[in-house]
Amino acid sequence: TSIHSQRTPWIYYPIERNLLVVTVATKETDGFRRFMRSARHFNYTIKVLGRGEPWKGGDYMTTPGGGQKVRLLKAGLQEMKEEDKVILFIDSYDVVFASGPKELLKKFQQTRHKVVFSAETLIWPDRHLEDKHPHFREGKRFLGSGGFIGYVPNLKEMVADWTGEDNDSDQLFFTKIYINPEKRKSINITLDNRCRMFQNLHGSLDEVVLKFEDGQVRARNVLYDTLPVVVHGNGPTKLQINYLSNYIPTVWTFETGCSGCLEDLRPLSGLKSEYPLVVIGIFIQQPTPFVSVFFESLLKLEYPKNRLKLFIYNQEQHHEVEVSSFLKDHEKAYQGVKVIGPEENMDRVASRNLGLDMCRQDKDSCRLWLTRFPISDTCYNCSPKNTGHTRVFGPIIAPMITREGRLWTNFWGALSADGYYARSEDYVDIVQGRRVGVWNVPYLTKVYLVKASLLHEELSSNDLFSSGTLDLDMAFCHNARNKVSVGNGLEILGSNPGSDWEERYIHENYTKIMRDKLIETPCPDVYWFPLFSDIGCDHIVQEMENFGQWSGGRNTDTRIQGGYENVPTIDIHMTQINYEKEWQKLLLDYIAPITETMYPGYYTKAQFDLAFVVRYKPDEQPFLRPHHDASTFTINIALNQKVLDYQGGGCRFIRYNCSVEAPRKGWALMHPGRLTHYHEGLRTTAGTRYIAVSFVDP
Repeated sequence: TSIHSQRTPWIYYPIERNLLVVTVATKETDGFRRFMRSARHFNYTIKVLGRGEPWKGGDYMTTPGGGQKVRLLKAGLQEMKEEDKVILFIDSYDVVFASGPKELLKKFQQTRHKVVFSAETLIWPDRHLEDKHPHFREGKRFLGSGGFIGYVPNLKEMVADWTGEDNDSDQLFFTKIYINPEKRKSINITLDNRCRMFQNLHGSLDEVVLKFEDGQVRARNVLYDTLPVVVHGNGPTKLQINYLSNYIPTVWTFETGCSGCLEDLRPLSGLKSEYPLVVIGIFIQQPTPFVSVFFESLLKLEYPKNRLKLFIYNQEQHHEVEVSSFLKDHEKAYQGVKVIGPEENMDRVASRNLGLDMCRQDKDSCRLWLTRFPISDTCYNCSPKNTGHTRVFGPIIAPMITREGRLWTNFWGALSADGYYARSEDYVDIVQGRRVGVWNVPYLTKVYLVKASLLHEELSSNDLFSSGTLDLDMAFCHNARNKVSVGNGLEILGSNPGSDWEERYIHENYTKIMRDKLIETPCPDVYWFPLFSDIGCDHIVQEMENFGQWSGGRNTDTRIQGGYENVPTIDIHMTQINYEKEWQKLLLDYIAPITETMYPGYYTKAQFDLAFVVRYKPDEQPFLRPHHDASTFTINIALNQKVLDYQGGGCRFIRYNCSVEAPRKGWALMHPGRLTHYHEGLRTTAGTRYIAVSFVDP
């Protein structure tokens, strides 16, 4: 069972089966399960001490502690008789393995010592002992008690004198042994001072980077150019170990993608009882576009409505119509509905705490918070498509929400020192869908699912959204990170950015414009083609009417350069609703390709001086007199339907005596602006006509 070195005959060279990993875990947390997954991946043999015991070893973050681990180790070693057995004693809630037993044992043998502790940059808990630590030519000087490896006889000798309390400091106990020259020599202790076996993150974050190679991910120490076998998020580095554990050892690699996403699947068909009860919190906090679309998405969820409860908090009188309409038609389908309307004048923090209390009333309920975003089945089931399975995730999980063309999303990949936003190295790749998986993150907002058991236990407080300095979402995440004893509590379900926006708002025949030549020329150099869907048109009109600040149609106009409009209309500019960037992207993505085809040799960057929605009404402004547009070319999009919504209307190009008098909803007219296409807006005789106009220049 052992081989002796000829150079140093007192050193054992064990084979792999003589290695035993010993850890203390009084409670099975998500962090512990993460540790065990990495151990199983490399075929480590694990012995867990303290299962079922109450933890009395302190919290480590504010005061020294951990003596309970020494007591349990001492008792466990008494049962071990093999003198050639090597024990790796390691924390488990904030540790992952990056490599296997063979590499660990080889590096242990190369130290030529019988006990090797992890090393740290910072001394804890007694800085007055600094001068007593041995010096190294290179590397870290201070002992870290969160990980050490050694032979059974030497470890027995090391813990033999332990008589402390469970909340005494294990770090101080081992440090005093290490700085005692006689004991250090007798037990034969050294430190892994160049992080070849152990990487403690506290005080060393700048030293550690991810290394992707051959389908495996390692933590590389760039200061010493080493590849540690064990990575430990000691002290206040829990967020950093969570980040590294998104990859190490093979959670996500460039070769395989997300290797863990298909783990822990449970067949929905195998449910022994009915579906879990889900409480859905819906919060409408401000004037919000597309509320009706949200309720449409809610109705389409493939989840039994009799297993859903709704908590609706609406702070806006403007949206009472949508809420009332939804409840009138569908309230009875749900197991229960509670509504807090604007008349109750309840603040946002109180509303969320009240919603959590509704969830706590049912022992088996989960909770999903929703705001203004369209939702899909994956938000509820967190299920791989078409598998008939549901995924078992951590206690708080969120689907990733993105905005088209922006790097905005509903999670932060990292936090700054003061607890606010910081961009993680992988943030852009995740948001843009180049890395797809399940990511542990420190901050979630807008939509997330919470296990009911969490609300009954760790998150039972009734003020989870309150903080003296943080907003309510940051306060919730802060409280969740601090109160949930799970190691890695917040997860984001990242996915490839979909085309939901395009499918909903762009005309279904837009792609046929080029392919099937679905473009008409009703007048010379005037092109007519489908652009917006009916829903897209309706929502633009709704947004403008909700904003409500229509111009007076006078020549004096402070919104434009110079302050004078020669041909005024009743309108609202895109800049007034802060939509100019989105509108320019729309023009660039959907108009520019057509422009370059229909006007050969002309290429546009889709810049515009003016983009606005015009409203024509018989008793307000029924028509527009003949004029030229101040543009290279103009886009004129019909936003509602002739006959159904209004009578009359249209556009007449005077030089060619040619009119488009029956505009199709969602179709765009594109024509030159200056010089050649003198035109007028024909009279609207009944109803209200809306058009979206853009004056585009290179």
